[in-house]
Amino acid sequence: MVQEKFLKDLVKQVAQRLSERQQMLVTAESCTGGLIGAYCTELAGSSEWFYGGVISYANEAKVDGLGVSDVTLNTEGAVSESTVQQMCAGALALGGDVAVAVSGVAGPSGGSVTKPVGCVYIGWQVKGQPAIVERCQFEGTRRAIRRETVARALQGVLEQTK
Repeated sequence: MVQEKFLKDLVKQVAQRLSERQQMLVTAESCTGGLIGAYCTELAGSSEWFYGGVISYANEAKVDGLGVSDVTLNTEGAVSESTVQQMCAGALALGGDVAVAVSGVAGPSGGSVTKPVGCVYIGWQVKGQPAIVERCQFEGTRRAIRRETVARALQGVLEQTK
C-alpha cells in the first residue's frame, strides 16, 4: 500500500510545480470521495495552488455538478473514459487551470467482469488541451485502492504540467 510519507511528498511536488507555473488545481472525485483534495489541503498555503473540487459520488452529482451527460452514464457507465473526460471538463468549467478526475470501483463489492474491483479511470486536463485518461487496475483493500488512486492522480498532475 502507498505510504503516507509518499503521498505527502507527492503533494509537495505538485504544490511546487503548480506554484512555479502559477496554476491552480481543481479536482472531480468519485471513488476517492474527496481524498485528493484532503491531501492537497493538508499542506499549508495550498490556497495558492489548489482551487477546490467536487465530490461527485452519485451519478446525479456528476450530471448536476460537473455536466456529465446522462447518455454517457447510461451507455458507458460512471466508471468509463468518457465519464472521466467529461468530469475533467466540468471541473475546469468551475475554475482552475489543471483538472484531475477519478471514477472507479473501490470495492470490496460492486465490480463486474469488465470493471472489476480496483478498476479506476483517472483523467487529467490542462486548460486549452484535451483530456488524458488512463485506466488503472489497483489491488488490495478499499483503503489501498483509494490511496493508490490518489498517488497516481497526483503523479499524473506532475506529468501533465512538465
